[in-house]
Amino acid sequence: MAATDAFRPVIAGTRIGHVHLKVADLDRALGFYQGVLGFELMQRYGDQAAFISAGGYHHHIGLNTWQSKGGKPPPEGATGLFHTAILYPTRAALADALHRVLEAGIQLDGASDHGVSEALYLHDPDENGVELYWDRPEAEWPRAADGTLAMFTRRLDVDALLRERKT
Repeated sequence: MAATDAFRPVIAGTRIGHVHLKVADLDRALGFYQGVLGFELMQRYGDQAAFISAGGYHHHIGLNTWQSKGGKPPPEGATGLFHTAILYPTRAALADALHRVLEAGIQLDGASDHGVSEALYLHDPDENGVELYWDRPEAEWPRAADGTLAMFTRRLDVDALLRERKT
């Protein structure tokens, strides 16, 4: 698109559907996404592919070994997916995800309050970046004096988040 072309935004309501990740070992990936995070297995094709979801949807995440069985993660400095972001419906649900991750002995790479959301950052067994987050209600989003969005990055108090977990 040339710089002189008029910008037309995509239609409201457009969403990003699912993510499909190349993994080295399907069982290991399922151990993380299904065993730790709690996604439900919807369909599996031997050791080649699996489709998992939250709430019975056909799939939110596809995992496959078609081009990556036994492979290694891309080296630092390579292009590719930075992270997959998994949106939880409530702060309590994010707290439960944090509890699951910590119980599995998985270390967080970071935890941030962005004003509009709270996010946890980690890596899956194939070194794919994973963001677990929840969005604050839009009415609570930080705004500048002119009404534009004023996101920020501050340290998230993970202990306070864990206290939100419903047992």
